[in-house]
Amino acid sequence: MVSFPLRYPNTKHANQSQTAMTEPLLIAKNNQQELYLLPHMANRHGLITGATGTGKTVTLQTLAEAFSRIGVPVFLSDIKGDLSGISKAGGGNAKVAARIKQLKLEDFSHRSFPVTFWDVFGAMGHPLRATISDMGPLLIGRMLNLNEVQQGVLALVFKIADDNGLLLLDMKDLRAMVQSVGENSADYTTEYGNISTASIGAIQRGLLQIETQGGDKLFGEPMLNIADLMQTGEDGCGMINILAADKLMTSPKVYSTMLLWLLAELFENLPEAGDLAKPKLVFFFDEAHLLFNDAPAVLLDKIEQVVRLIRSKGVGVYFVTQNPADVPDKVLGQLGNRVQHALRAFSPRDQKAVKAAAETMRDNPALDEASIITELGVGEALISCLDENGTPGIVERAFIVPPQAQIGPISDTERKAIMQGSLLAGHYEKEVDRESAYEILKGRVDGKQAEGATSQSAPAPTSGGSFSDMLGGIFGNIGGSNSGGGNNSGGNANRGSRATNQQGIGETIVKSAARSIGSAVGREIIRGVLGSLLGGRR
Repeated sequence: MVSFPLRYPNTKHANQSQTAMTEPLLIAKNNQQELYLLPHMANRHGLITGATGTGKTVTLQTLAEAFSRIGVPVFLSDIKGDLSGISKAGGGNAKVAARIKQLKLEDFSHRSFPVTFWDVFGAMGHPLRATISDMGPLLIGRMLNLNEVQQGVLALVFKIADDNGLLLLDMKDLRAMVQSVGENSADYTTEYGNISTASIGAIQRGLLQIETQGGDKLFGEPMLNIADLMQTGEDGCGMINILAADKLMTSPKVYSTMLLWLLAELFENLPEAGDLAKPKLVFFFDEAHLLFNDAPAVLLDKIEQVVRLIRSKGVGVYFVTQNPADVPDKVLGQLGNRVQHALRAFSPRDQKAVKAAAETMRDNPALDEASIITELGVGEALISCLDENGTPGIVERAFIVPPQAQIGPISDTERKAIMQGSLLAGHYEKEVDRESAYEILKGRVDGKQAEGATSQSAPAPTSGGSFSDMLGGIFGNIGGSNSGGGNNSGGNANRGSRATNQQGIGETIVKSAARSIGSAVGREIIRGVLGSLLGGRR
């Protein structure tokens, strides 16, 4: 294997040459050679596997730092709460010092890296939110653990909302919409098909469970702007975005669905890039098995499609899990760069997994991979990276190069100081609650109550209302009844009092016109390419 000079740039050296910015990334070393990851092959994705305590997290940190050094932004989730140390220069760690001496890393220097902290709950980082409409029914359905029939009913709820220009932004919007569709299900049978009361109940219970777990914090505005993940620090290093996921992991499906949505957003928003000298962003998906556990076939197909196509957008995806068997074969075949830490073989099942892991990398005649996998020490791994032609390299046994930043968490005071000094400070913290489905539907209920009170004290109208009044009445009722309504941007709750009691041909014409307009609005809400992949909407 070709040897390259070691480079560990210090923060003082901000102006690095283009050659230095795209040079191969040293990730491991043994007594015979140095093992590199080529930046222009980094968007061919990768896999980091190994049993608990074998060094996967340190390997993740080493790779994240390497990408940051060449100006590539990184997104990763902090499952155990110990990756915040990337923001602080290392030093004083006896194990790191011993590994530096063992690998003879003469040019090694400790340093910090630019970091942005994120947290769905807003406590350990900037709030990270999506909107209900943007995430779409397929991902929401997985989050709620719905079966196929219930998933279909949820898709109808989204369709009805789209056709009537009702924005679904946060959890209360979706709850109100599900309740409204359930109460008026008979009105939708002809146009949309049967809507099971049992399925509506299952969706409502799922939403309640997500809310009790704090998952409702994920939804709302301002929604994450993907461009905010793709920044660089003052020294030209790529920003390392760290999502606090220790609390989020108590809801595994919420965690995995949110990361999949982030991947979907990257795919949707980034333009085609072709073959680049280095990635635009590298995305680490930790605890990747959660993404694939119990996932329906249709979702697995779409995940494989996103992983395969997102490479052309300049994004590298690296899955981190315990065993290669955790990743479906269709996705596994897309992961060209491999780091395999030790696996344990205490049972026949474990032994089968070890054998399968050994067979997923290009064989080295000088190594018995199946035996070595069980013998690897902490921080040691079998490594196979793509060469300049995109061919998997022969697997080699080596030690991972230690991180330059601190291994382990920083203090809460240090984290808070970084959050306050961030360019994003104060932006995502200001929650926005604009008029959407909840406000419109609530306005209709209030309008019906006001109308009922008025009808008891005044005679019923004897002549038809204006066309605009009738149109307002039609927009005001997603079920086709006689209460007032909204428009594409959320509407006006006051229109609820302008309901009419018109019957006959005139109302039928207006209903038809409103339905056509509503369908046009729905087409504007539906997203582009990714909408067809994951069902997301804007």
